[in-house]
Amino acid sequence: MVVAFILVVAGWYALRALGLAWGPARRIVAACEPWTHRAHTWALSAPATFTYVAVFTASTLVQFSAPPKLIDLLTTLQSTNLRNLHRAPLRALLDSALWVADKGEGLAMYVVLFVTVVAWAERRYGTPRILLVWLSGHVLGSLLTALVETHALENGRAPARLAITTDVGVSYIMVAGCAAAVLLMRGRWLLFGIAGLLFGVVGPVFWNHSLWDLGHLFATTCGLAAAWALLQIAPARTPPDLRPCLPRPAPLWGRPPGPPLPGTLGTAAPTGPAPDGEGQEMRDDGP
Repeated sequence: MVVAFILVVAGWYALRALGLAWGPARRIVAACEPWTHRAHTWALSAPATFTYVAVFTASTLVQFSAPPKLIDLLTTLQSTNLRNLHRAPLRALLDSALWVADKGEGLAMYVVLFVTVVAWAERRYGTPRILLVWLSGHVLGSLLTALVETHALENGRAPARLAITTDVGVSYIMVAGCAAAVLLMRGRWLLFGIAGLLFGVVGPVFWNHSLWDLGHLFATTCGLAAAWALLQIAPARTPPDLRPCLPRPAPLWGRPPGPPLPGTLGTAAPTGPAPDGEGQEMRDDGP
């Protein structure tokens, strides 16, 4: 799905380039422009989210093409397991956030949730605050999970290999961002958001009994607490309207000659008086 999306984006820009010299391609681009304009505005209003999506998508595509044994080695070395947290905690926390777990399985789901729910949360909280929410979910969730691992090892309830297990992924950041978004939802969207967290985060703790599912619960709780605390400092903001800042598309070919419409790409309209008869000619020939 992600590869198909990349191909669609590449095809879109190829179509735009073709439209510079071919009329039908230009008309297709102009017809799609309202939708692409909205997508452009959405991406610009959540820069941290879309940058992060690009980073972990690139690393996941590497996982798809690299030898599996090499990926297993890299993810183990960059995991937030007990050994790495003891040797280089900051590096382990940073490196582990760049990989999608299970060799990239579920990448499409991560991308969809990030570019919709988490991006919406960034628009409402602002980039600095959403970054704090992410850090709270990832760092505190990882450290709390490590404490549970340590307790289990010290009491003989887990095998020794747990200390060097692979624990990477963007999921802690994702669930923290989703929890922050749910905190701002209202009406039926709030019901959908709560149901999603219960089914996707709380439920697996009870029916899977996995340490990693417990880590997701920790990350969700920490992200929710951080978001609540940040809202006590300042309320959620109204997302800025970035549409006036974006260039408008040039009109379709075949439009009557004249100055470009306000906000469109092209030469600025002349400010001086029109030559004699020119204004009358345009009025006669116009629609």
